[in-house]
Amino acid sequence: MAEWTERAELLFKEQGLQNLKNSHVLIVGMGGVGSFAAEFIARAGVGKMTIVDGDVVDITNINRQLPALHSTVGKPKVDIVGDRLMDINPELKLIKLKEFLSPERAYELVTEDYDYVMDCIDSITPKLNLIMASRRKKIKIISNMGAGGKYEASKVKVADISKTEYCPLAKTIRKRLRKEGISKGVKVVYSVEAPDETSLKMTDGTNFKKSFYGTNSWMPALFGLHAAETVVKYLLKK
Repeated sequence: MAEWTERAELLFKEQGLQNLKNSHVLIVGMGGVGSFAAEFIARAGVGKMTIVDGDVVDITNINRQLPALHSTVGKPKVDIVGDRLMDINPELKLIKLKEFLSPERAYELVTEDYDYVMDCIDSITPKLNLIMASRRKKIKIISNMGAGGKYEASKVKVADISKTEYCPLAKTIRKRLRKEGISKGVKVVYSVEAPDETSLKMTDGTNFKKSFYGTNSWMPALFGLHAAETVVKYLLKK
């Protein structure tokens, strides 16, 4: 194994690291949750990753997103994150897709090539379609629910979507999935903390996003951490 994975090998063992090296993870969304999730997955030693995002860094991203710096405003997130991942692991097999995930594209993108799909999208329609595509094609997926409007790190959990509570986004996704015949079997990261409704702001609906909550620097990263932990622990035993 490479020298940089020495500490990981002590914990994961040689076979575990080999499992990670032979795995392919799809991560959709390189914002506050997805950028940190991608970094954790790369540093764990996963050998192949596909990252998807059609957005560029905005000045308002700086408080919570890994690729967001004053020097990167206006640059594509998928390129900034991709360059960083390759600097972490120069042998990483990385596929970068610079696009917003349309409903049709979700079904094209999800294939048996992936050992795990990580949904880090913050818009309902693309999120829903990525989940449905993964479930119907029997590909493992973990979906991140609402990290906005929240403060308390200790209240973030991983559970089946049927067990979620207090999260408005999870409630909406649950209802929409039930209409599609999916009531359980989707693992999600969510918080049992009720969001601060006074921090909600409406938008013009661009890219399927009608509103957003205020955010802090640690909650999106924490969601990405929980998602990455779930994926890595599964791949180690695969």
